[in-house]
Amino acid sequence: MAGRLRKLGIVLTVIGIVFGIGAAYAFIKTQEGYRSLAAFSAAQGVELAYNDEGQLVDRGEVEGAAAIMALLTDDWGYPVVAAELDPNDPVVNTGSEYMYQMATVAFHTLHGTQTVILDEDFTAEDGTVYAAGTPYEVPVEGRYWADFDRSNPIDAAVREQAWTGVAHALIGELGVGTVTASTLQMGIGLAGLFAAVGFTFILAGLGLVWASRPEPVTVKVTERATVTA
Repeated sequence: MAGRLRKLGIVLTVIGIVFGIGAAYAFIKTQEGYRSLAAFSAAQGVELAYNDEGQLVDRGEVEGAAAIMALLTDDWGYPVVAAELDPNDPVVNTGSEYMYQMATVAFHTLHGTQTVILDEDFTAEDGTVYAAGTPYEVPVEGRYWADFDRSNPIDAAVREQAWTGVAHALIGELGVGTVTASTLQMGIGLAGLFAAVGFTFILAGLGLVWASRPEPVTVKVTERATVTA
């Protein structure tokens, strides 16, 4: 019985070592991914802006950054991790930073104003007449790409001018960065899980080996009384 337990302990220990190797491999690969993502972000030179007090600012205003953060957390429901917004490392290379930068692009697109000049006169449903050749300043009013009425030439022009290919490309690229950063975080978690499972197996295996070790044989010596005749 003791021999079987010892063999089982050795098997468990080997399995634990395999899990440990997997944890080390996952950790190394995620670190390579982090370095690559950081290098890519640094090459682009995209940084968040902070004031002297370490507060996020947009175009120099704390209120602007707060409005962007509200769009990100309230409207989009993204769980921002405050620790990922580091004034000492403003380069956009974490999930929260990528999402904040995405929200910045979207916020200014949603709250911008576009100058529209029609090729021909247009009468809106409310009776307003828009004359051809006259510039009109039209606010986007928080409308996304799908919120515009394309049958309305004013709306169609505003949508095309506000939601340009560049805006869509920037949001798409930042979205890829967010997913990449989140995936790397999951990789770290997976490495930690492998390490914990491996440690458990090794501990159990060594425990079985220790518990099944042969007990030392104790020989009792009985003293005989010597009778002298």
